[in-house]
Amino acid sequence: MGIVKISDVMHENLRIASQAMSRSINSQAEHWLKLGMLAELYPQLTQNELAQTLIRIEMNGGADIRQVLHKSDLAPQGEV
Repeated sequence: MGIVKISDVMHENLRIASQAMSRSINSQAEHWLKLGMLAELYPQLTQNELAQTLIRIEMNGGADIRQVLHKSDLAPQGEV
């Protein structure tokens, strides 16, 4: 675990989104980080497909980028 410095604006965005989604600020930040990482790795996927991929990744042991890049079966292939 580490500390990440972000702008005051992004912290406020996290605070608002975390309340709306019933998550802690840290959980909301981690969620956005995971989705952003997947969006960069798989730019062809829609938001819905990215969400399905995130679920599949969690079912396969988490979002360690070394594992994500080695498992080609994590991209969506239909409904989860």
